[in-house]
Amino acid sequence: MIIDSHCHLTYEPMSSSLDETIKRANNDGVKYLLTISTEDKGFKNILNIVENYSSVYGTYGIHPHEAKKHKEIKLKHIIEKVKQSKKIIGIGESGLDFYYNHSEKKDQIFSFIEHIKAAQKINLPLIVHTRSAEEETLKILKESTQKKDLKILIHCFTGTRDFAFKLLDIGAYISASGVVTFKKSKELANTFKSIPADKILVETDAPYLSPEPLRGKPNEPSHIIHTVKFLSNLKNISYEKFSETTTQNFFNLFGKLNEK
Repeated sequence: MIIDSHCHLTYEPMSSSLDETIKRANNDGVKYLLTISTEDKGFKNILNIVENYSSVYGTYGIHPHEAKKHKEIKLKHIIEKVKQSKKIIGIGESGLDFYYNHSEKKDQIFSFIEHIKAAQKINLPLIVHTRSAEEETLKILKESTQKKDLKILIHCFTGTRDFAFKLLDIGAYISASGVVTFKKSKELANTFKSIPADKILVETDAPYLSPEPLRGKPNEPSHIIHTVKFLSNLKNISYEKFSETTTQNFFNLFGKLNEK
């Protein structure tokens, strides 16, 4: 069994062919999918999907790119949204993206901290997006974990080995996307080789970042098998064992899933 811990089923081309997309994933051993929120207005679509597909769960959160449009989204609002369905099991994706800076840094930081507070308040995992912001992300997460327990999942990790191990030190789980399979990602692959298997989750970030040998094509949850194969070979663990380990890691972070 495999769990795609991060995909965007509300995005095209998947949103217009959900039945087929989810069926292909299930047929390839992807038993559960977590579809991720990036903005407030799209959340109703996530609620609709998790209601209609037993294998799909969701999150609520505001992507750092969207922080400037969601300055009013604070702790209370986040919690109210999450409580609309028992199948909303995480908060995010939230975080810092200083690579594109589509939103001002101060707006990203404010939004990130509000999401952290919400995750701590209701004890749900926080899905973290971080790009070109290692120092600031680590500082905020470290300070937050010193105040109160926080369940952390770093999504689509592409950072340095040093950053990875500092995140592990504060209890974070780290998710691998198709990027790790890219030919130019040797340093990233070596970092994942050194990360303990019991701290790794896997994801597609579909429809983005299709793994080799499908790079350049629209991604979808069934493609995660290529990432799992790559990582299992990299870590010299059988495909079945690595699938089982990453699935158990998901359950350790998010809890067991009941198909309701």
